Amino acid sequence: MSLRETAAGSRPHVAELLQALIRHDTTNPPGNERECAAYCRDVLNGVGIPAELIGNDPDRVNVVSRLKGRGDAPPLLMYGHIDVVPTVAQPWDVPPFEGRLQEGYVWGRGALDMKGGVAMMMDALMRAHLEDTALPGDVILALVTDEEAGGHTGAEWLVDAHPELFEGARYAVGEFGGFSKTHRGRKFYMVQVAEKQGCRVEAIARGLGGHGSLVHHDTAPTRMARFLVKLDRTPLPFHIHPVTRMMVEAMSGSLPLPDSAFLKLLINPAFTGRMLRRMGTAGKEMEPLFRHTANATIINGGEKANVIPSEVTVNLDCRMLPGYDSEDLLGELQAIAGPDIEFRAVNFQPKPWILNMGLFNTLADIIFEQDPEGVSVPMLMPAGTDGRHFAQLGIQTYGWMPMNLPSEFDFLKTIHAANERVPVSALEFGAEALYRLLQRFHE
Repeated sequence: MSLRETAAGSRPHVAELLQALIRHDTTNPPGNERECAAYCRDVLNGVGIPAELIGNDPDRVNVVSRLKGRGDAPPLLMYGHIDVVPTVAQPWDVPPFEGRLQEGYVWGRGALDMKGGVAMMMDALMRAHLEDTALPGDVILALVTDEEAGGHTGAEWLVDAHPELFEGARYAVGEFGGFSKTHRGRKFYMVQVAEKQGCRVEAIARGLGGHGSLVHHDTAPTRMARFLVKLDRTPLPFHIHPVTRMMVEAMSGSLPLPDSAFLKLLINPAFTGRMLRRMGTAGKEMEPLFRHTANATIINGGEKANVIPSEVTVNLDCRMLPGYDSEDLLGELQAIAGPDIEFRAVNFQPKPWILNMGLFNTLADIIFEQDPEGVSVPMLMPAGTDGRHFAQLGIQTYGWMPMNLPSEFDFLKTIHAANERVPVSALEFGAEALYRLLQRFHE
């Protein structure tokens, strides 16, 4: 069945749906998600599901739909974003917006992040409607814009301008998680239950300026250079966050000795750093879950090539563990830098630190039913998602776009990269899992 043949009483295959979504170029910036949003609305309307476009920018509208349930459970929110990151200067083997189906994979920008997830959500919702599934409660679907640039026309705007759309919802499923990852021969499904906080910090070095023809020491540029070398060589202090502890304990409990004992050393602060280094690539991926991070991104200083600047500033992209304040981060940076550098938090938006694990066992049971070898573990997301906006309404997001991936497939290295792609079998797995959730989110 092709997408053109979609009519009331039928629905496109989830892979065909993803192909159509990819063919709408929603690169952000500028986004221009309207045509893609209208397509999603029309597909939902075509099978009899009411859906509307809503937004504060006519070129960047969101799709919101609500299916009525029995009222035995609070509403469940499913949300995903339809904008994607740029492909400029990436060496793709296929055109990134062709939506090619090749060797069992759908290729294209957004296949993983996150039009694949959007296709799975839409498939599950359409199936529930077409099969007259008894929903425990209302199901809200929100397909949003601008996630890749802050959510200002998407989730942030919806939460601020129309919180009534989400009234009563306690749980949501969205990105980032649910994918399988093989570690020491065991398959784990990483379920995001918390995420780090973004904080932009300005580091400032000051010193005497002067003419470039003279000998100068201890200038603003050299002070800043010394700090950046220290920052590169000195990790910020390790912290054992409750969610990271839960993740490590769940993974180690599913591994045999000595692997389980080795992994547990990660949550002993005396051994955390050494264990992460011994774990090689896996340790590098896990390290951000154990500490705040700070990376220099923009350096400014000087106006003329022959004048020593008296001030140099560096923008630090910082990601903080949940529950900490910007002052905690600034104190750790100051301890590394010493008195020569001044720090200012110039863009910090605290995220409510909520953790409601009430839906986790249901998600884990669904995964086990579909993949008895899989173990679900809670995960702390090292970056940010739209979950921070819905948390303002007290909604606990589970990053749960289930994908049973081949052991050699590296999810984290494939998103945002050239040749982004997803197995068709993973899309089918996720669509089935989400449909099962719609039947039993009251458990």
